Amino acid sequence: MTCKFIAEVSSNHNASFARCIQSIDEASKAGFDAVKFQLFKVEELFCDEVLRSSPDHLARKKWELNPEFIPDLAAHARSLNLEFGCTPFYLEAVDLISPYVDFIKVASYELLWLELITRCAETNLPLILSTGMASLDEVDAAVEAFKGSGNGNLTLLHCVSVYPAEPESLNLSAIGELRNRFGCDIGWSDHTRNPFVIYRAVDRWKASHVEMHIDIDGNGSEYSAGHCYLASEAGNVINALKYRSIIDGSGIKEPSESEAIERLWRACPSDGKRPLRQIRSDIE
Repeated sequence: MTCKFIAEVSSNHNASFARCIQSIDEASKAGFDAVKFQLFKVEELFCDEVLRSSPDHLARKKWELNPEFIPDLAAHARSLNLEFGCTPFYLEAVDLISPYVDFIKVASYELLWLELITRCAETNLPLILSTGMASLDEVDAAVEAFKGSGNGNLTLLHCVSVYPAEPESLNLSAIGELRNRFGCDIGWSDHTRNPFVIYRAVDRWKASHVEMHIDIDGNGSEYSAGHCYLASEAGNVINALKYRSIIDGSGIKEPSESEAIERLWRACPSDGKRPLRQIRSDIE
C-alpha cells in the first residue's frame, strides 16, 4: 500500500512569499508528495467577542496567507511534482483556491460547519477532512453533507487536536474503525513530532495519507508549539517508510539476484570445501 505524505506549512510561512517558496522547496527535498497551505482571515475565523477580549487571537492576523500568492505557489509546487492543496476557513476562500488546488482540506475545527463542507465538495475536487475532537455522529453528519454533493473523492484523517498531542491520547486504532465505517481512504494528521507514531500509523494501521506540519528553520510562527517537524527531520521519516517495501521484498524465500556469484562459492557437498566443483576449473 502506498501512503501519500502531505507537508502542512500552516502559518510557518510568516506571511512571506519567499518563505512560502522555500517551504515548498524543502517539502520536495524531504520526499513529500503534496504541500498544503491555509487561507483564513482572522475576522472570519473568530467571533467579535474573542477578538475584542483576546489580543493573542487578534495577533494571528500576522499569520494570514496573502491570497495573491496562491497561483504562483501552486505553479511552483507542480514544477517540483508536488500536489498543491489548501485549507479554506471561510466560504469565499473556497472560490479563491479552487482554480489552483489539486485537493481541498477541511480542518477539524470546521468539521461541524456543514455549509463549508458542502461548498468544498461542490467543487468536485478531492476533499480531505480532519476529524480531530469529533464523535462518530459528527463525522457521520460531515460525510453525509459531502456525499450530498455527488462528489465521491473523500479522505478522512484521524487526528487529535492538541499541539502537541500526548501518546496516550492518540488512539491510532480509530483509523481502522473509520475505515470500516466509511469505506474510504483513512489517514493520520500528526501533531506529535514523534517518528514512531508515523511508523505505527502507516505500518500497523495502513494510513493512506499522513499529514505532517513542517517548518524550514525553527523560526516559523507555529514551530515553538512543539508539533512541527523541521522539513529535514520529516524527510528522514518519509524515506524510512517509502523504502520499506524494498527491504520487505516479496516474502518468497529464494536467492536474490545479487547472491548469484556467492552461491557458487558455497561449500561443495562432495568434499565440504569452497567453491562448488563446477567452477573450480575456472579458477586455475
